[in-house]
Amino acid sequence: MTSAVKLRLAALVLAMAIMGGLIAFVTLNSQRQSSDLRDKLTEVDVQSLSIAEHFKDMLRDGSDKLARYRTTGDASAWSDFLKSSADLNAWIQTQISGPVTPHEREILQQMQGAYADYVHVVTDVHTATMTAGTNANLSADLNSKLSQTRRKLFDLGQELSQAHLDLKKQLLGEAHYMLRCLRAYILGALALLFVFAIALGVFVYRDMIAPLRSKLVETQAAVDQREKLASLGLLAAGVAHEIRNPLTAIKAALFTQQKRFAAGTPEHSDVKVVEREIVRLERIVNDFLQFARPAEPEPVVMAADLLLLETKLFFTPQLEKNRIQINVEPSAPMYVTVDPAQMKQVLINLVQNAADSIGSDGAITLRTRHSRKPLVNGEKSTVIIEVSDTGKGIPVDAQKRLFDPFFTTKETGTGLGLSIAARIVQKHGGVLQYQTQVNRGTTFGILLPQATA
Repeated sequence: MTSAVKLRLAALVLAMAIMGGLIAFVTLNSQRQSSDLRDKLTEVDVQSLSIAEHFKDMLRDGSDKLARYRTTGDASAWSDFLKSSADLNAWIQTQISGPVTPHEREILQQMQGAYADYVHVVTDVHTATMTAGTNANLSADLNSKLSQTRRKLFDLGQELSQAHLDLKKQLLGEAHYMLRCLRAYILGALALLFVFAIALGVFVYRDMIAPLRSKLVETQAAVDQREKLASLGLLAAGVAHEIRNPLTAIKAALFTQQKRFAAGTPEHSDVKVVEREIVRLERIVNDFLQFARPAEPEPVVMAADLLLLETKLFFTPQLEKNRIQINVEPSAPMYVTVDPAQMKQVLINLVQNAADSIGSDGAITLRTRHSRKPLVNGEKSTVIIEVSDTGKGIPVDAQKRLFDPFFTTKETGTGLGLSIAARIVQKHGGVLQYQTQVNRGTTFGILLPQATA
């Protein structure tokens, strides 16, 4: 698993953890707010009942004492009324200075003024009672004022109770709003959590499961290919061995027979044609044997550019005939552990393919460069030996089968050159890769682990 994949996976898991924590925080905070609102509602209910009932009881008690005084004219009844009146006035003062809403404070202040008017009227009643006696009838105007002031006090008491009920409705509205917000928060957080879960599933499948599945398919295909190649190699080895002995006998007999024909005769020309074909058959047989039973490399540490210089010297005379330049780009010394003979065989095959692709009038460039690439045993410091040409490139339909044994686009090719080259590079712990553009050229790269000089 690469660091980028680990980072994305950690980011998704962290995002899901944050969303889970956010849901828990919102839930706990909402529970706390719900508990506070429940306490406030309970307090409002109790206050609404206690204020309304207490005020009515105190007002009713004062009215009863006033009525008893008016009936009996007893001074103690008047004293009781004055005490009750003082208690009610003190209660109103306490409520005004208490923790009430502005509207409730306004009602209590009106109640205080109305009660002062009530006490003033009651004082007039007391004066009239003292003057006319207990059985005297009060004037209609005084009775009307007494009833009006008492009714106003009762109405203000009802208003105060209604103000508490309005506060309750307000708190209930806040509770409903809070519940709606909580529902929206939780649903939104769950939706985001669901999205993150889907993203995590897609990420795990795309970056972890799918590559493993693809690698498993590739591994199975490689195993099947190796089994086919092993069977084919055994068959090729047997056939090549059986063909090699007759070829040797035919070649010896032909060498004897060609001495009988003078140079320039038709018979001598026919013998030369047969000789060329025998040599071609020997080359095909040797390729079969090498493909069937590749030799184990005998590696030594050597400079990579030395391989390129030897390859250039080998090909220069041949390529000059077709006006093809072969160049080696200078580079810093880099070392690889290889079997020189086998690696030169790979380079000769690649350069020959490049020359065949160019035909004439072109250039082949050999270079080495340093990189860090994944190889068979993991990511390593590598030396890339490249063979670039200015040829026709590789057709798209041929690229899929480029390294398949016996697949070739040449009329006289065996289709084993690149297969053998790839196997040699693989035995050295490296990889053979390529990049190509039709009508622009091809670059083959031999990736090998870098060695210490």
